[in-house]
Amino acid sequence: MDATPKNARPRGRQFFANPGPTNIPDSVLLAGAHQTVDFNDPNFIAIYDACVEGLKRVLKTKQNIFLYTGSGHAAWEASFVNLLSPGDTVLILETGYFSLSWAKMAEDLGIEVRSVAADWRRGVDIAAVRAALAEDSAHVIKAVCVVHNETATGMALPVAEVRAAMDATGHPALLLADTISSLGSLDFRMDEWGVDAAVGGSQKGLMLPTGMSFTGVSDKALEAHKTSRLPKHYFNWTNMLTRRHKSFVGTVPVSFFYGLQEALRLIEQEEGLENVFTRHSRLARAVRAAVQHWSGNNGPQLFCLNPARYSDSVTAIMMPEGFDADALRAVALQKFNVSLGGGLGPLGGKVFRIGHLGDLNEPMILGTLATVELAMQVAGVPHTPGGVGAAIAALA
Repeated sequence: MDATPKNARPRGRQFFANPGPTNIPDSVLLAGAHQTVDFNDPNFIAIYDACVEGLKRVLKTKQNIFLYTGSGHAAWEASFVNLLSPGDTVLILETGYFSLSWAKMAEDLGIEVRSVAADWRRGVDIAAVRAALAEDSAHVIKAVCVVHNETATGMALPVAEVRAAMDATGHPALLLADTISSLGSLDFRMDEWGVDAAVGGSQKGLMLPTGMSFTGVSDKALEAHKTSRLPKHYFNWTNMLTRRHKSFVGTVPVSFFYGLQEALRLIEQEEGLENVFTRHSRLARAVRAAVQHWSGNNGPQLFCLNPARYSDSVTAIMMPEGFDADALRAVALQKFNVSLGGGLGPLGGKVFRIGHLGDLNEPMILGTLATVELAMQVAGVPHTPGGVGAAIAALA
């Protein structure tokens, strides 16, 4: 009689290939397992201040940062309530599931939403963005909201081109950017690109647990904050500015900062920020090479059809007609202990996602790709075998 428990998973360490949260380096886990300290202790204050300066270097800003206990959605909400008033209008550039979520949050907060629609597989047309801004001659639009890297579709948005469109039309709106799945993985230049509020989270490229988020805030945005009238208390930047930490209305999550100190050391000192970007780009090319190889024989294909917009932190993969992405993910997890990301919103069951951001290397990517190919064979998904060889060729 088979005594294996019904829900038993294969032995060995799980290959976690979700696009967030991401793998946490052992040294970061150990650093975060720190004894409790007073968050006003001078020794902790020194670590806290160093971490804030490190975040500024990763954001490439010399301006302001506010931090919150909460996921990236908390930082989204903090940006809205600190910059806008009831009835204000924002322009959302459609990129996928998370741009729609940001729009829904705005509506729930009493903000009017205009959108620039886009084909999720090709990305928003910057000319359409320019036209929408030019049409707003009365400057009703108070903020333009962009998702730098759309996790749901595996597509990056050229934020610098959005800023150029705003400048070309002379539009004074604030530029808000979601960097949650890009920061620390893809190059982001807050000051150079004229971003007024950059939303970030702990659990992706920064290689920390979920639960802390932050907003990089320009001096222009801080001026706009002075006249914002949306209700706020915990997220109120004015309240935060009265505190020693200039953030956190309440208890500071001290353990995050010991982990963040180590994560910044790994990013800046052990590897180097620009080398981090290069590594992500190299590994992303390998994943895409494998998928493009599998696409023969009517196999899965890259969801993103615009090579200029390929994401270097996550690849979304469209299943062949008639095959369920979630069924494939279940085979990969239950038989082989590889965790893949699922499709979000209207892409549920149609797409699976491979995250390649944060703490990962070539063996981890190749192991994931090999197991995806094995799962496709077990599940009877049509594909051209040999995707791992294509990934190896891309890496070599």
